[in-house]
Amino acid sequence: MSKTTKTVWAAGGVLWRPTRGGGVEICLVHRPDYDDWTLPKGKIDDGETLITTAVRELREETGQLSKLGRHLLDVAYDVPSGRKRVRYWSARALGGDFWPNHEVDDLRWLEPSAAASVLSYPLDRKVLKEFERLPADLHTLLLVRHARAGSRSRFKGDDRLRPLDRLGRAQARELASLLGSFGAERLHAADRVRCEQTLAPTADRLGVAIVSEPALAEEAYREDPDAAHRRIREIATDTSAIHAVCSQGKVIPPLMRWWADEDKLSLPAKRNRKASVWVLSTFEGRLLAADHIDSPLPHTDRED
Repeated sequence: MSKTTKTVWAAGGVLWRPTRGGGVEICLVHRPDYDDWTLPKGKIDDGETLITTAVRELREETGQLSKLGRHLLDVAYDVPSGRKRVRYWSARALGGDFWPNHEVDDLRWLEPSAAASVLSYPLDRKVLKEFERLPADLHTLLLVRHARAGSRSRFKGDDRLRPLDRLGRAQARELASLLGSFGAERLHAADRVRCEQTLAPTADRLGVAIVSEPALAEEAYREDPDAAHRRIREIATDTSAIHAVCSQGKVIPPLMRWWADEDKLSLPAKRNRKASVWVLSTFEGRLLAADHIDSPLPHTDRED
């Protein structure tokens, strides 16, 4: 792609709902301007992340509230204004009402095989094929590295009490929106102030307490990693809610390597940045997919 070619970013999802027979239905939308059937999606707005865009566009085009799951694919194609790139997630429909409008005048709920035959574009069928590769009803666990705290060398006193700095507090506020997009309901944090503060805005939004997890702190992990591994498995296998767990930089990478080795999953090569998030998808206790989000802040999840 030429350096002068503009990239137009968009986001959407394979919006699905369970059927009484144990299958799933996929939502397709009809756009009157193009007379096509496609997956719901739309362009990013200023100040949004692609995650926020996906949730908003699903609501605007279908009327459905949703919670995101695993990342499916990024696709790209040429448009008159440049090169369009669209990021898709699996998204479970939570209910809502559709109202026809000038952008989308009709929608259909179809089984995946029928949806594939109706979709107008090969790239949409490619995204749907990736959706079908794994079970739709995967369980999500969100593993968060704490947001940025003040310098350890400059902090006087017990390092367990070191708080977030100004950027860290901003990251924590944005994390509340990000974790909410994936349906976070219960919160856990290593027994460090910076971990608890990272999830505090999310806790305020949900109106829930943060469960302390001493086994997931750095010193405890170094002394007894097996205890941390058992605890994260316990949390992951509780499918009564979607859990978000905040820990530290010397815990998350080795824990993820252990888990991926245990369940024979290849991990993407990602940096372990402050306020980054692993979106982990499990089925019957086994880790089947692991997606990484470098930052919750706008303009950090795409190329300009």
